[in-house]
Amino acid sequence: MVEWTGRFAYKQVADDLRRRIADDEFAESGQLPSLAQIQKRYDVTVTVARAAIRQLTTDGLAVSHQGKGAFLTPDAARTAQLADPVGTVTELRQEVEKLRTEVGELRRRIATLEGN
Repeated sequence: MVEWTGRFAYKQVADDLRRRIADDEFAESGQLPSLAQIQKRYDVTVTVARAAIRQLTTDGLAVSHQGKGAFLTPDAARTAQLADPVGTVTELRQEVEKLRTEVGELRRRIATLEGN
């Protein structure tokens, strides 16, 4: 997953984990993947995995307990959503387009029912 983009690898991993947190992927367990799982999924070193988790804890999305792992803070999903305004705007645009389509369909149905 980590690409040669000029951005630090740990930031790329932290950004993807932040997106997954915003999508409530870890909500059920409340626990982030282990360092080993992060290493395997993103094909990175343990140093990069640790730095990504450290970034999430610095951002207030997680707390880390030595020997137990990293866990989401109570408002992690909301905080992660707010941290990505571009993603939020994109989602809002998609939702608006969906609503436009639905409103258009409702107008057609009303016109048909009214005999226009």
